[in-house]
Order: sequence, then structure tokens, then C-alpha cells
Amino acid sequence: MRPRDIPNALCVLRIFLVAPVVWLLLAGEFTWVLLVFFVAGFTDGLDGFLAKRFDWRSRLGGVLDPLADKLLLVSSFVTLGYIGLAPVWLLLVVVTRDIIIVSGATAYRLLIGEFEASPTRVSKANSALQLLYVLAAVADAAYGLPGRPFVELVGYGVLATTVVSGIDYIVTWGQRAWRAGHPT
Repeated sequence: MRPRDIPNALCVLRIFLVAPVVWLLLAGEFTWVLLVFFVAGFTDGLDGFLAKRFDWRSRLGGVLDPLADKLLLVSSFVTLGYIGLAPVWLLLVVVTRDIIIVSGATAYRLLIGEFEASPTRVSKANSALQLLYVLAAVADAAYGLPGRPFVELVGYGVLATTVVSGIDYIVTWGQRAWRAGHPT
């Protein structure tokens, strides 16, 4: 493996961490979930740092990095909903938004052509709040901290940013699709 492949290998490692997170959540091993999330967060930061610092960015990394993040977050939300640590309505909103975005990106790619997707500020805020929600819900289940009211408050923040970022993606990419089909 070449050094420039390290960021992609770290992304693949994060993808492989999805199964242990789900299993540990189902087993009620919440302290271990927090540890695995720490490892995932560290590898996410490290792969981003290496890619930028040494210009080891790649098209594959541009796909693997957000894929690893989404797989970890969506799998965590689904599992938290299944074990009763996240309300079903929140799970449905999060998953529905991601299905809409993936479906739209697929349709755009098939009907219009390649595109370079980059997260918006509201999408980054949404991802950060989703991560905070997962960590807060798991820490609350493990230690009773930060407390259920905080977890619920973050859940409403996730709801708001999920809806706003979903609408933002639909409007932005809808306009790009329209312009691609109607050049001036």
C-alpha cells in the first residue's frame, strides 16, 4: 500500500466499524459503543488531515469518506430506534432525507451526468448534530449523562437541520438539473 492510500484505508476501516457498533448497541454494551465511535472519529479526522496535508485526495476518497460517515450514522440511528433510544419519527426523518438525497444524486448522474457533490454548511451542521445525538443517547444509556432532556433537545435540532438540509439539497440540485437541461 502506498502512503497516499492511507486516507482511503482509514475510510474502509470506518466502514468495517459499522457492524461492531450495531452489534454492541444491540448487546447494550454502550461504553464499548462510545469507544468504537471515538476510534471512528479519530480515523475520520486523521484521514481528512492526511488527505489535505499531503494532497492525498482522491476521487475514491471523495466517495468513501461521506459513505463511511453516512453508514455509521444511519446504522446507529436505525439501531437506536430499534432498541428504543431514539424516537421512530426521528429515525424516519433522518433515513427518508438520506434516501431522497441518494435517489436524487442517482437520477442526476443517470439523466444529466457526473457531478461534484460537496456538503453545505447546513448539511455539515446536520451531520454534527446527528453525531452529537448518537453520542448523547448512548452516553445517557450508559451513564445517565447528559440526561434525557438534553438528548431530546438535540433530537429536535437534528429534526430541524435534517429537514432544512434536505430542502436545501432538493432546491440546489433541482436548480442545477434545470439549468443543465435549459442552457442560456
